[in-house]
Amino acid sequence: MGDPAEKEPIQVPEPEQPPQPTTSTPGAGTRKPMDWQLRDFWAEHGDKRGVPQGVRDLLNNAFTKVPVSSFPDLPSGKVVEVPGDVSIADAVCILAQNNIFSAPVTNPKATKTDPWSSRYLGMVDYPAVIMWVLEQAEMAATAFTTAVGVGAGAFGALGAVVMGFTGPAAVASLAAAAIGTAIAGGVAAEKVVSKDAPGSDNTLGQEFYRVILREEPFASTQVVEITKAYRWAPFLPIQMDDCMLTVLLLLSKFQLRSIPVVNHDEPMLKNVITQTAVVRGLSQCQGRDWFDSLASKSLDQLGLPLMTPDKVVAATANQLVLEAFKLMKDKGVGGLPVVEGPDRKLKGNISIRDVRFLLMQPDLFARRLDLTVEEFMKTVKWAAPEAGMLPALTCKATTTLGEVISDLAAHNYHRIYVVDKNATQVMGVVTLRDIIGCFVSEPDGYFNNYFGGTFKETLSHSLQRISALYDPIQEKLKHESGGHPP
Repeated sequence: MGDPAEKEPIQVPEPEQPPQPTTSTPGAGTRKPMDWQLRDFWAEHGDKRGVPQGVRDLLNNAFTKVPVSSFPDLPSGKVVEVPGDVSIADAVCILAQNNIFSAPVTNPKATKTDPWSSRYLGMVDYPAVIMWVLEQAEMAATAFTTAVGVGAGAFGALGAVVMGFTGPAAVASLAAAAIGTAIAGGVAAEKVVSKDAPGSDNTLGQEFYRVILREEPFASTQVVEITKAYRWAPFLPIQMDDCMLTVLLLLSKFQLRSIPVVNHDEPMLKNVITQTAVVRGLSQCQGRDWFDSLASKSLDQLGLPLMTPDKVVAATANQLVLEAFKLMKDKGVGGLPVVEGPDRKLKGNISIRDVRFLLMQPDLFARRLDLTVEEFMKTVKWAAPEAGMLPALTCKATTTLGEVISDLAAHNYHRIYVVDKNATQVMGVVTLRDIIGCFVSEPDGYFNNYFGGTFKETLSHSLQRISALYDPIQEKLKHESGGHPP
């Protein structure tokens, strides 16, 4: 979801304590203030790496007293939603016009007065849309090649086998020639993306919008049709009266990038809290004892990065670019460092969003089967300097957590690469999830009730509603294709 340009500081209360005596030194029977306790925990920790458990327990206790309702609202005061029965093209327009990268998908069969448990199907985001577009383009280019005998390389197909096909094939086969033509020669169409959305437009590229908004199957395929195929995140909300400890644990320990906020049985979402929003909020907390206790420590002192250099998932400069994108998909990551040679010298960064350049530039499409990551990066830099690939953001093990938080918040990045003292070799990766995880730890049995009850019930209902909408569409496609399964 889109986040406010500036986040208010995350408010963490002092631990509850009895009235303090007049003496400046806490006496018997009194509890030390938070800053005193934090200093003691770190002193006892000595030179050991990682966050002292006492610090984590103290912050856990504090975050349990911070209600979700205290987190700042979205700038517009309203959560942007994508109806499940709109086309992929319309969904892209909604995201672009609001300059956001994800949104909840609503059940078209639900009414505005239904409770939230009946209104929402899941979350849609740009990476999922991009992957779906790639697969549809590949199928269309392959079908077009078969029909007219022209090399598929001219049409910018990525390879269903390489990328791992999951989308509904029948939809693409209905308009294969249209897709092939659109990708090969470009679409001579006016720009239909709102001028109020420069961020998203610059990120994805104008040509990407032109194809997805004007050509089949993108112009008519409904969002719900690919929701089931992609197993998008089910709608797993938290309540306004839940605590921020739950939010931080879900964002750091359970691989959720955004969390919808609801208010019991009311129909509309109250908020959406993202990893990016939380880290921006943390960046505003400088000067607070609980924040500075961690922010003043180096990454190495905090035990970051979590992996060793040999465990870093990276793309090599001479690796095929198709393999790099497949690696992102397989590992469930949005970007990779690009390294070169046995010393893994950092050459740059490649993101799943960079796939758009491969999809939209015919000269790159034609070479896709033997195009290396380095060649791809050089070509994009030359062909599209204004909307080019994002450079790698780096730091060292001696960089403080506060500096890393500031850099990520300022550049709106999701990860930073830790390099050696010569700033050349990649030693590890620190993500937004890692940063949030420094401030909390999961108490024993904390999520037993959540995942055993609410989680399973909501997940089950979400998948049932998606199936109820998706299966009739599949039957219709099967009937139209002469009885063959899509």
